[in-house]
Amino acid sequence: MLLRLLFAPVTGIAWIAEQVQEQAEAELDNRENLHKRLLALQLAFDMGELSEEDFEEQEEALLLAIEAIAEDP
Repeated sequence: MLLRLLFAPVTGIAWIAEQVQEQAEAELDNRENLHKRLLALQLAFDMGELSEEDFEEQEEALLLAIEAIAEDP
């Protein structure tokens, strides 16, 4: 019991570090997925599968999402 009390702060810090790492990895995955979607959108437009209006609308939404992730602290 005494050892558990002594190591509680270390265990707590390790848990916090894991949470921060998981959040950073999720954010990176989200950013990568948004960039992949943007590239796929550009390809679809280049191949004539999307109108310019649809492309611009979807592109703006993706760029705003990428920007929001980049601005998140």
